[in-house]
Amino acid sequence: MKNKLANLSALLLLSPIGLLAQNNKHMTLEEIIHLAANQSVEAKSADTKVFGRQLEVETAKSKQLPDAKLGGQYMAMTTPNVNLKLALGEEGSAPDIAANQLWLGQASVSLPIYTGGRIKGGIDIAKDVLKAEEYNAVASKEQLAIRAVNLYLSLYKAQQTNLLIAENIKQSEQRVSDFKAMLDNGLIARNDLLKAELQLSNYQVSLQEAQKNIKVLNYQLANFLKIDEDTQLDQINLADVRGVDLGLKASFDAAKSTRSDVKSMESQRLVVEDQLKVTKAAAMPTVSATAGYNAFGLQKVVTVTNAAMIGVGVSYDIGSLYKNKREVNVAKNRIKEIDEHIELLNDKVKVQVQQANENYMLAQKQDVVYHQALDQAVENYRITKDKYDNGIADTDDLLTADVQQLQSKINLAISKANTIEKYYDLLLANGSLNIK
Repeated sequence: MKNKLANLSALLLLSPIGLLAQNNKHMTLEEIIHLAANQSVEAKSADTKVFGRQLEVETAKSKQLPDAKLGGQYMAMTTPNVNLKLALGEEGSAPDIAANQLWLGQASVSLPIYTGGRIKGGIDIAKDVLKAEEYNAVASKEQLAIRAVNLYLSLYKAQQTNLLIAENIKQSEQRVSDFKAMLDNGLIARNDLLKAELQLSNYQVSLQEAQKNIKVLNYQLANFLKIDEDTQLDQINLADVRGVDLGLKASFDAAKSTRSDVKSMESQRLVVEDQLKVTKAAAMPTVSATAGYNAFGLQKVVTVTNAAMIGVGVSYDIGSLYKNKREVNVAKNRIKEIDEHIELLNDKVKVQVQQANENYMLAQKQDVVYHQALDQAVENYRITKDKYDNGIADTDDLLTADVQQLQSKINLAISKANTIEKYYDLLLANGSLNIK
């Protein structure tokens, strides 16, 4: 009997149990998922990264715009020796000039006409990086949603376990009271009363542990969702959880086409392909249209204004002819690496889909068994109680049947939450978890 009570205490200690505190906020599982995917620090960080990639796309597009520069200089100089080489007339002698000030002004505009695909490739890279980041953000938020689901359902298990222990404590207290009366009337031995009191003490210790754990869970959930940390959640009712499809089965084909982590990896491959195109484009010349205006003056010597120009500029990096091949090989090797990562990810997805299906089916089967076990435990306690009242069963039999009945109730409460938990794991593996 003592070993069975110890086993129950261990079960309660391992269960995520806690105290049902003041009920002042009701939250559904859908609300929990929404807050986790939008309110948590990790979710906001994911959104910030996406916004950063959007800015990078705009930066890449800006390279299509013309470059415009304005510049000017004014310099004071020591009086230089000026020797003009131009003929100055019949005298042929240069005047004595004190030219000690120089000013320069310049304006230029350059518009890229042909870059071999560098600019377009840079824009494509930025766009594909943005897509990959968006898929990464969704994948991260899905993981956050699952964390929230697990915390929420753990809190449900805690609340249910707490209620069941508290209810059993009332029955145990009544049993101890009855046994005291029976002991006073000489109907039972003192040892029987001590056994009942020991069972009550074990239940009370388990309840104290439960009260501590449920406070921890409630605080963790509130902190994770970034709501008031003093918020106490109402008693959770799993009847509020809608849309659970007991016949749902994940498939690799569906997961491969819809999972955000898979799409992110595919977008990363596009990035590497774009980088390969840009690398190859480095071997091509660049052509740009240029226009400019220059003015300068040297004190008492010369002043030049309205020196406008327009033309075409061509630039060609000769070194790219022998350097580019190595860089192209590096880019091709990166594509190969990405392909291997995609293959590994597909294998991982296959395993996750198969495991999620098995876990979901097991949870449903266990729920059926736990329903049967509770009926059996309730009936066993009823029969044992009748036998005890008729002097056929002893106190050990009665207390053991009571422990089994409580444990069956706890197992069933946990099983209901486990089924929903495995359902959401299945949605995650299948790429169909709704986080909006």
